[in-house]
Amino acid sequence: MGQAPQPRRVQAYDGELGAAVARAQDGDELAFAVAYRIVQPGLLGYLRGLVGDDAEDVASDAWLEITRDLGRFQGDGAGFRGWTATIARHRALDHLRRKRVRPRAGGTEQDVLDLPAPHSTHDQAMEFLSTERALELVRGLPRDQAEAVLLRVVVGLDGPAAARVLGKRPGAVRTATHRGLKRLARRLGLGDGADEGVTDGASRTLGESK
Repeated sequence: MGQAPQPRRVQAYDGELGAAVARAQDGDELAFAVAYRIVQPGLLGYLRGLVGDDAEDVASDAWLEITRDLGRFQGDGAGFRGWTATIARHRALDHLRRKRVRPRAGGTEQDVLDLPAPHSTHDQAMEFLSTERALELVRGLPRDQAEAVLLRVVVGLDGPAAARVLGKRPGAVRTATHRGLKRLARRLGLGDGADEGVTDGASRTLGESK
């Protein structure tokens, strides 16, 4: 079973992010602004998948908590990305409880999709999805798949980090991500299924449209 790759630009930014966070913890406000600039797009995309149009408000609440507790954080750039995603998720779930609604990405996965290989054009077609269209499709996935896809592809966490945010085993997150990307391909009407090429294409579409 394949794993959703981290967007290359996320990996490239993690060194810069870790350095910025360290300086921010020493009181450098400009460094905190750098950390915010790197993290916010993925965080906002994740929250849009959970709370829809309320994402900006929830993100603001999350950043207030991040700012308050910044001195307690210990780790590198990738760790900071996971830490902020955990805080954002808690704020999103609090928001949904207050509104007494289910997360936009709701449901329970019942079936295992074992689908045949697609045509080579599938990967190209997925590249043309807009941010809004991609996130709308993700919101239609079962919740476990939606959160796994958002954390792995949009936020850019690796499997273990996404698993920590969700409180699940890395293997379960890998499975949910793979199934979610396969389901996305099918819902796009790109054929009867998805192999590694299409799941990679879905990953790039979501990762590059943040």
